[in-house]
Amino acid sequence: MTGAGLVILFVIAIVVMILAISKFKIHPFLAIMAVSLVFGLSAGIPLVNITGEDGKVTQGIANVIGLGFSGTFTSIGIVIILGALIGTILEVTGAAFKLAEMIVKLLGPKHPVLAMQIMGWVVSIPVFCDSGFVILDPIRKALVKRTKVSSIAMTVALSTGLYSSHVFIPPTPGPIAAANTLFGSAEAAGTHLLLVMGLGVLVSIPALIGSLLFAQAVGKKIRSAEDEELASSSKSYEELVAAYGKLPGGFISLAPIIVPIILMALGSIASMAKWTGFALKLFSFLGTPIIALGAGVLFAVAQMSAAKKLDKFYETTNETLKVVGPILFITAAGGVLGRVIASTSLVSYITANAQAIATVGIFFPFLLSAILKTAQGSSTVALVTASGIVAPLLGVLALDSPVRTALTVMAIGAGAMTVSHANDSYFWVVTNFGGMTPEQGYKTQTTATLVEGLCAMVGIFVLSLIL
Repeated sequence: MTGAGLVILFVIAIVVMILAISKFKIHPFLAIMAVSLVFGLSAGIPLVNITGEDGKVTQGIANVIGLGFSGTFTSIGIVIILGALIGTILEVTGAAFKLAEMIVKLLGPKHPVLAMQIMGWVVSIPVFCDSGFVILDPIRKALVKRTKVSSIAMTVALSTGLYSSHVFIPPTPGPIAAANTLFGSAEAAGTHLLLVMGLGVLVSIPALIGSLLFAQAVGKKIRSAEDEELASSSKSYEELVAAYGKLPGGFISLAPIIVPIILMALGSIASMAKWTGFALKLFSFLGTPIIALGAGVLFAVAQMSAAKKLDKFYETTNETLKVVGPILFITAAGGVLGRVIASTSLVSYITANAQAIATVGIFFPFLLSAILKTAQGSSTVALVTASGIVAPLLGVLALDSPVRTALTVMAIGAGAMTVSHANDSYFWVVTNFGGMTPEQGYKTQTTATLVEGLCAMVGIFVLSLIL
């Protein structure tokens, strides 16, 4: 199937999947896998591998599903496991509570939701948002217990804070790749990199404000499993903290989180600054999320040893794997759906018909990127693909000056966050770690990314009138 019929089929598939999960209570893993299989076959993916006359192999549906599943484990599986293990150790030793106390003392007890969002925004400048959420989740949980603020509000604030810098501010790969494509070369993009970064910070502001207001509003309406657990707990925060005895020191509590962030930041800097030789190899290796989080685990284990709880390490690891298992499999199922969609002609159809919406100026890159993001799930893929389509049209759209080209990078970034749903691994990381059901995820994470993207685009449009 091709053309408009494929678009209609995609919409039907997403609706069926949502109904299956929310209304008929089918497990998300089974619902996503079933929809992926039926959609793939209906869209024309062959039953088995087919080798064309040119020697090109078209993957069969079973291979596509397998590649989508394994690809997710390759990209984020180990990151989730290591990050969750760090988080569990921080909870076991009481370090998460220590970090919560430090944040409250630094920023005050009245604005924990804002503090969580800003923390996410800063961390995701050098770190992928998936990794950032896993790393910061134990602090979020401790702050929820410390301040009695809605878990939903804190989850959405962290998620949107991470997401904003992820799509707008280099050195994350998406905006760098988009800038390289739109400016014509890495050298030209490097010349205007500070402009892109500055506009990224500026455009983040309306996105953060809109999503913060949404987080606070939705937190009053929806209660997650974490909220229910906190409400039913008979222990006060002080009693919970007292159960740990003396809390760890500030440095040793922070090290398992800050060390991976620093290593990943150095890896990004080494790549962006085009270091060469041994320095590039060393920091690229240490900055790989798996290696960086592995270093964080070592510091967490040292923390357990200092707390004289190393005998609980095996049990802690075992419990972490039990909790992480369902998250991994649901996230991988989302990767399958994204791979199946990418293996159809849906994206190429959207690309071929891009001229149909090219008359809307600065809104064109936003709409195109939003369509690509919603269709295939990855913000980075949406940034890269949309920038490749828009680049030849910059002159036609009157977006070919340096400032307007940088604004186009921002518009594509705003579209690349609109919206996060079931085919996006980040959606499942946020909903599962946040203790939400998939239905709650659509009402919170999906809607929050819509609000965030639209607010950012309003800011971009205003800047386009001025600059």
